[in-house]
This record gives sequence, structure tokens and C-alpha cells, in this order.
Amino acid sequence: MTEQSFAQTRVFEHDSQRIVYDVMGNGPPVLLLHGFPQTRAMWSRIAPALAETHTVVSADLRGYGASSKPAQIAQMSFRAMGRDMRALMAHIGFDRFHLVGHDRGARVAHRMALDAPQCVHSLTVMDIVPTHHLLHHLNQGVARAYYHWFFLAQPAPFPETMIGHDPDAYFERCLLGFGKARLTDFEPEMLDAYRQSWRDPDCIRSMCNDYRAALDIDFHDDAADLHRTVDCPALVLYGAEGAMAKAMDVAATWAPRLTNMRHSAIPGGHFFPDQSPEQTVQALRPFLVQAV
Repeated sequence: MTEQSFAQTRVFEHDSQRIVYDVMGNGPPVLLLHGFPQTRAMWSRIAPALAETHTVVSADLRGYGASSKPAQIAQMSFRAMGRDMRALMAHIGFDRFHLVGHDRGARVAHRMALDAPQCVHSLTVMDIVPTHHLLHHLNQGVARAYYHWFFLAQPAPFPETMIGHDPDAYFERCLLGFGKARLTDFEPEMLDAYRQSWRDPDCIRSMCNDYRAALDIDFHDDAADLHRTVDCPALVLYGAEGAMAKAMDVAATWAPRLTNMRHSAIPGGHFFPDQSPEQTVQALRPFLVQAV
């Protein structure tokens, strides 16, 4: 492993929030954004491979991991999270960058590509359909698998109290509940990082506010932008055996919104980056190199 493969952990202050991030490698910049209920640790088996050709930044979204835990619902909107990330990349010295997100991080990435297309060199979204599409076209299969959207969005402190009695039991069930995953699919060090994060009552509250914001704010932000497309090179990856792939045609949901799109199924479920990191890198690396 080269010296460039080791991450440097740094802290960035923005909008009264503390954003903790890792950076490694040299070359064109790539920003990696994790999802629920994870942290930037999810990229630990992917970032070093990408760092062989790129400068790789992986950040804890506000409300997650070691970053700040804002108390207000509006502070957990995808737009607010995206502003953090744009400011972070500008602070490092990158006004334009490749953008890769999984789950909630992919929703933040999509919002960033709509709000600041001049900053996004390419967009990769992992195992999501557009937020507005998911909520507007709910069916029984999606509702059964993604019930947590509506449980977490219940008024405080109901979900926080329920989860707080046994955070590991609840969030580990989330890791296993979105399509073909086992706890052994997650590296012990990664699970330790996730548990340390989600055992924090402030993190539980912030994650609930993330889902409250999705229904109260993000859905309406996306509804206002249904006429707009993302025109940079875009890659849609999804778990071949995940709940979303079983319930919907993932690529078809993105086709009207991404004008320069390619797509691929990766072995595994929703958490395919954890289950199949090598295949994920094999899909990502050529796309990042070729995206111009």
C-alpha cells in the first residue's frame, strides 16, 4: 500500500456545522457520500482503490458519524447537506469534482447536481430511485421494504424513544432489511464505526430528522425540479438482488432525469458496496476515467 493510500482525517467548519472527512490520493477529485445508517467508513474498501488515480474525499454527512448533529428538521434537508459538501470541496481547492453517493448520500448528490451543475463533473447514484418518484409512486413492495421512511419521519420523540432502547438491534435490522445482506458482509471495523455513531442519541435524532425532511422538504424541492435534467455523465448502480431492483426498474426511473446515463447491476442487495467492493470499483473506475 502506497503512502497515498492512507487517509488523512480532517475537520471543516461550515454553516455552524462540523464536517469530518478523509482525503487520500492524487489526481482528479472524487467526493464519496455515504448513506443511512452508515458513515464515511463504508468507503474503506473502495476509496484506496480509487485513490490510485484520483484524489478521494469521503465525508460524514451532517447528522451522521463524527460530523455535527443539528437539531432542526430543515437543517437535515438534502439541499443543506449538499451545501456543506460543495463548501468542503471548495475549501480543499476543488470547484468541480466527480460525485458518488450511496443511499442518502446519493440523494444529496442528485440535489447537488441540480443546484450546482457547474460543480459536478460526473454523478454516480447507488441503489436509489429519485426521491419524488419513490414517494409519489409507492407500491406495496416498496412500502414493505422501506417502511423506515415513514417510521423515522413520525413526530419526535416517538421513533427516537423506540430506537433508543436498543439502537444496535434496530439499525442492524436496517442493514439486513433492504435485500440480501448478512452482518458478516460488513467488516468488523466498519460495523464498529456505525455502532459508535448510531448509539449517540443526537445521531438518532438527526437521522430521524433526515427522513422528516425528506417528506416535508425534499419531496417538494424535487417536485419543483421535475422539468430539469442532469446533463453531466451519470452512472446508476444498483444491487441486483436488492429490494429496489425487485420493486422497480431502477434505470427507467432515472432515464428522464439523466441525459447522459449508463447503468449497471452489482451483485448483492442495497448495501452492495459493502458486499461487493471489488465489483463496485470495477464499475466506478472506468466511468470516472472516461467521464469527460
